[in-house]
Amino acid sequence: MIQPFSFEKTTLNGPLLINPFVAFDNRGYLIKDYSKEKFHENNLEYDLEEVFYTNSKKGVIRAIHFQRVKEQAKLVRCVYGEIYDVVVDLRKSSPTFGKWEGFYLSEENKKQLFIPEGFGHGYLVLKDSIVSYKCNEIFYSEYDDGILWNDKTLNIDWPLHLIDNLIISDKDTNLQSFNDFKNSLR
Repeated sequence: MIQPFSFEKTTLNGPLLINPFVAFDNRGYLIKDYSKEKFHENNLEYDLEEVFYTNSKKGVIRAIHFQRVKEQAKLVRCVYGEIYDVVVDLRKSSPTFGKWEGFYLSEENKKQLFIPEGFGHGYLVLKDSIVSYKCNEIFYSEYDDGILWNDKTLNIDWPLHLIDNLIISDKDTNLQSFNDFKNSLR
């Protein structure tokens, strides 16, 4: 059985939920999660610069991260396990500025999320997971920034009822609020 690439719009203008090419047979499956040609056919001009993998335990929450300068578009896929992935529109001129949307990404559903420049990104680990990030810009630690995962203005509805114990880095507990971020855009 073959599942071809498919690209689905989200409620936010820019991010896409992508079903990668998957070929299943009695041995398992082969997956192709990036094809410059298929992305181009779907009006996505996206070239890879770096690929990262995170290995996270159930309960880890990664706050809303982004780069202030040299913004990164990301193609995010949960290779192993399951996560609840959240994107936040941080484009001041966008009609959906400050809005968020969440997606379940897992090894089982094989979906991936394309996150364009101008969006923040974070996730909650629902099962021990390995997550890949394919980025169109390299990571610059001096431009790394973020917003608190539990910011009251964003009011993200994380599925915390699925987690017994949250694991949060010191860095992520000391990030700015969305209002502080918004005020810094003036």
